[in-house]
Amino acid sequence: MQIATVDPKSPLFGYVRPGYSVVSINGERVLDEIDFRYKVTDERIDIRFADGKGKEIKFQFNEYIPDDLGLTFVSDKIRTCKNDCIFCFIVQQPQGMRRSLYTKDEDYRLSFTHGNFITLSNTTDEDIERIIEQRLSPLYVSVHATDDKLRRCMLRNEKLAPIIPRLKYLGENGITIHSQVVLCPKINDGDQLTRTIDELAGLYPMVETLAVVPVGLTKYRENLAKLRTYARDEARDIIAYVNKRQSEFRKSLGTRFVWPSDEFYVIAEKNFPALSDYEEMNQFENGIGMIREFITKFNRRKNQLKGIKSNRRALFVTGSSAYPFFSSMILPYLTGNLGLNVELDIVHNRFWGHSVTISGLLTGQDILRHARKNIDRFEVLVLPPNCLNNDNLFLDNLSLEQFRNALGKPVHVGQYNLAATIKDVFQ
Repeated sequence: MQIATVDPKSPLFGYVRPGYSVVSINGERVLDEIDFRYKVTDERIDIRFADGKGKEIKFQFNEYIPDDLGLTFVSDKIRTCKNDCIFCFIVQQPQGMRRSLYTKDEDYRLSFTHGNFITLSNTTDEDIERIIEQRLSPLYVSVHATDDKLRRCMLRNEKLAPIIPRLKYLGENGITIHSQVVLCPKINDGDQLTRTIDELAGLYPMVETLAVVPVGLTKYRENLAKLRTYARDEARDIIAYVNKRQSEFRKSLGTRFVWPSDEFYVIAEKNFPALSDYEEMNQFENGIGMIREFITKFNRRKNQLKGIKSNRRALFVTGSSAYPFFSSMILPYLTGNLGLNVELDIVHNRFWGHSVTISGLLTGQDILRHARKNIDRFEVLVLPPNCLNNDNLFLDNLSLEQFRNALGKPVHVGQYNLAATIKDVFQ
């Protein structure tokens, strides 16, 4: 495991350098950064490092606080997925996108550190024992179906171990699981969804939550499994069924346990539940309660905007899924109560296809095309916060700087705190 940086305040500064590697801790090999953090919690630690030529140096610490060692490490190689899921989004992409979008990660370490969903398909017995020993909890597991024959079919992996015994073993050894089902019409819904919910709820509280998410499809599906998205009435039926099960579980388990994703409410054209209905928001990043929290936080903070006066014309752009709640619940306050010159436009996803409706999957070229067509309507363009990564790159590798230069007008990247965005744009 190679060192990337050494903090100047570290007791190791000046002794070990970037490029050195960790050989062992207390005589044991170090697998990765998580393993390092775990092993340095012993009261006494002996660490061996090696320089680029293999020369070793040893340090001993007694009752030392791990974080004070001040080391960061070169990123580990990500474990990749060996499944061939019928609904996999990765294979529904053209060439030329951000490189990270083509990585099919199936890494239990990223599940623990970042909340990434895994299938446990490439997790060995040794990995399971390590997860338990080092308390890598919670984990986020894609189940899709508890019928193992159906699950193997959906993941197109005949070697998959039965999922319920594996979840049970993890749970009985102190590991909490947050689970999800990617729901495909006429495949794992209906009776199969009932079975999946029943069997996972039977493992509560070891399996603490279950998210039900509709399959996402792009236009790039040539030679792929024949799938379709949910229609409005079907989405309404799914919501009604899950709500019924929530009521049952509140009585039997003291929790709603299972939630439909926000996207089901968008497809169904139904109002979102109250924020409190989402309980601990354990699956927020999976699109469970995200829109309701966005609306609620704005309503709590909108009084901070009183007194803003500006004639600046701003155009906010978003995907078609966010447009209905933004236009009905937020836009009237901005234009009517505050008198701001705000317009809101849908950018249709020509790149992925119109069935992809979330703003996080809008490409720079689609937004730029729309903005250029409407260039006379605004003085500043406001982008949704989730259409750029931390390097300010759109999905199609267009940089924010390139976008601004091509548009020739001010471009503001919004925040998840909409009130703060409004202040930034109009003050």
